[in-house]
Amino acid sequence: MDPRKLRLGFLLATGAIALAFALPTAPESVALMARPYLREITAGAGVLFLLAAWLADSRAIVVGLAGALLAAAASLALLNDASVAGSAQAGFWMIVIAAWLSVALGLVNLASLQKLRRRAQQAVNLLVPLLFGATAFYLWEVAVRGLGVPTVLLPPPSAAAARFFASLPTLAGDFTQTFIRGVLIGYAIGCGAGLLVAILAHRYQFLSRGLLPLGNFFSALPLVGVAPIMVMWFGFDWPSKAAVVVLVTFFPMLVNAIAGLEASGHIERDLMRSYAASPRQSLTKLYLPAALPFIFNALKINATLALIGAIVAEFFGTPTQGIGFRISTEAGRMALDMVWAEIALAALAGMAFYGCVTLAERATTFWHPSYRT
Repeated sequence: MDPRKLRLGFLLATGAIALAFALPTAPESVALMARPYLREITAGAGVLFLLAAWLADSRAIVVGLAGALLAAAASLALLNDASVAGSAQAGFWMIVIAAWLSVALGLVNLASLQKLRRRAQQAVNLLVPLLFGATAFYLWEVAVRGLGVPTVLLPPPSAAAARFFASLPTLAGDFTQTFIRGVLIGYAIGCGAGLLVAILAHRYQFLSRGLLPLGNFFSALPLVGVAPIMVMWFGFDWPSKAAVVVLVTFFPMLVNAIAGLEASGHIERDLMRSYAASPRQSLTKLYLPAALPFIFNALKINATLALIGAIVAEFFGTPTQGIGFRISTEAGRMALDMVWAEIALAALAGMAFYGCVTLAERATTFWHPSYRT
């Protein structure tokens, strides 16, 4: 970034800290200067912002992020005061603005870094999303608590996190019911069947011409209409959820695998014919390796579709466990902190599942041009 823009940004953050000392933080016109320890922490953040503005180079990013950490700590500590929480005034929001502005400057500069060493680049690639996510949760926390948003509408992340760790046994049972039994089994059956049918369709063209239109038809079916039918057919336990997952994962795999099996070039096919390769040898040596990027693309798409399908299916009938069951029942009881804890569990499970598929893709298709450095 231009050093002048960097300097201007940190000067604005310093000005916001200065305004925080001049403006009240609570309706009773309590200034920050009247709060021991918090005034020192906030002043330290302002000093770091001023130092970052003076440096205006790569070192300013580290100094500015340190100042943002102090400002964020001060604002969160202020929310513990009953006079601030729910009725925060301009002085409080100046601290929040300063913290957000300094983190935004750091993220912009970190994201633009190039030509770093491999490990340094990997660290930056990991740091940027972590900082972005932490900033989003911080703004969510201060906005909800500072404005006094009712918890039945939107609980703060701290409440959801506290409920998450207080309900680990319940969450473990829900995870086992939904993910281990419903998602994984249905995912394996749906993706495996889709791949096998795609191989047959590639071998026999009439299957390809007949199944692809049907694949488009079934992909357009509404999930909320299919899920109750699966529950009626397979019962209220996990088999009905696995059946929904099979349905939502089969056709994405079928379509992508057929496209991948046809991705090999004419030169490669002619070469296999010149070697008198059997259909099995052509499949294992040419068609399947060429289709691997397409197959993993379907696996990554299905990693999220499977979890969504299992959770939606649990809304229409399930035993007294499961992520979808818990979300629907706790939402009816207005226990929104538990609902967000279940949403966090589903998000973490989906991210971990997607990450495992991505790692398997990198280990298997390392030869693909998209992974060459």
